[in-house]
Amino acid sequence: MIWNETIECASREYLSELQSKRLRDCVSRVYHNVPYYRTRMQEAGILPGDIKTIEDIVKLPFTNKQDLRDNYPFGTFAVPTSEIVRIHASTGTTGKPTVVGRTRKDLSIWAECVARALTLSGVTKEDIVQVAYGYGLFTGGLGIHYGVENLGAAVVPASTGNTKKQIQLLQDFGTTAIACTPSYALYLADTIKDMGLDPKKDLKLRVGIFGAEPWTEEMRNEIENKLNIKAHDIYGLSEIMGPGVACDCDYQNGLHVCEDYFFPEILNPETGEPCKDGEVGELVFSSFIEGMPLLRYRTHDLSKIIPGQCQCGRTTRRIAKLMGRCDDMLIIRGVNVFPSQVESVLLSMPEATPHYMLTVDRKGLFDSLTIQVEIKEELYSDNVKDLENFQKKIKSNIESVLGISVIVQLKAPKSLPRFEEGKAKRVIDNRK
Repeated sequence: MIWNETIECASREYLSELQSKRLRDCVSRVYHNVPYYRTRMQEAGILPGDIKTIEDIVKLPFTNKQDLRDNYPFGTFAVPTSEIVRIHASTGTTGKPTVVGRTRKDLSIWAECVARALTLSGVTKEDIVQVAYGYGLFTGGLGIHYGVENLGAAVVPASTGNTKKQIQLLQDFGTTAIACTPSYALYLADTIKDMGLDPKKDLKLRVGIFGAEPWTEEMRNEIENKLNIKAHDIYGLSEIMGPGVACDCDYQNGLHVCEDYFFPEILNPETGEPCKDGEVGELVFSSFIEGMPLLRYRTHDLSKIIPGQCQCGRTTRRIAKLMGRCDDMLIIRGVNVFPSQVESVLLSMPEATPHYMLTVDRKGLFDSLTIQVEIKEELYSDNVKDLENFQKKIKSNIESVLGISVIVQLKAPKSLPRFEEGKAKRVIDNRK
């Protein structure tokens, strides 16, 4: 089932022409209406007339999060504030937030893109969708909410937290789909088990739409097994639009991008040069919308373009499941380390749980990485020898992947933080 066959199954030629037209319109609008962009383009010696096709996008300057903060709050809006009907902002804890403004047309586009994403995930108008993302300045809750309504399904605006109430709603309403962060989905699954419930018997859940933080295929398998659902990956960021920029389909082989509104590039994060399809690099997006279009916004997310066409029949390009973030990468003794690497190792070991914390310290000239890992309740005992052997096993497996020595600490079940609200925070870098 396809939500918008005209676009999602369009020829590459049609999409290229559409993208070229929207890019030209976008460049002209921001040049004339956004002083920041006009200055940046003039500094680069570029005029709107120099941008003729989508291939010319490489001529344009990049946009970064700091640029948005420097123009706080409304300096990057391309329309008068009288035309803005919704304002969102990032949930960052330091510095000024990044503010985004959407017109009525933008909200319609957003609802369209989320409806496509939900359809990719197998959601139909017959479903009841419980939205357990945060509502408010964060785009997750409201973004999914209006997409569900646009699709014609029933939405339960549960928001975040209050987990036992969430589970009661799942039971009483017969919720069939849930949208939240993957870390919260795992917490939800553990709480369901603690309450003596069986998802197969006591719930009607069949699909989950999870995003807002990177998660591995191993975590996807864990969620699917614990909740007895099909787990789908949805991608978005407030600056570009919010959830619905891309989502994976039943084949779970990459996320289909809504290319008619969001143009993806994969670039070398150090040089800014384009990567070939299949090569990992930094994901850069341009958004062709009204209120606050962005040109070549550096997301700092690591991904790649998946070559070829998906088996589902859609022709839009696919990006790989996020592999982490450039700015989440830890450089420890000259080695690049991503939390997702540790997560993959832990989830491949039946004795471990997906709950962990990484702590980086510097003693003198040397960095150390300590990994705290929860083990499963049925394996936690007073048998010191068994625990020591398992600790050595985890240490060996992680070190073989990371290529550096680590300190592993086993933790009792349910002793590490759970993340009922917001994104999971699994790294403490004491060097900063």
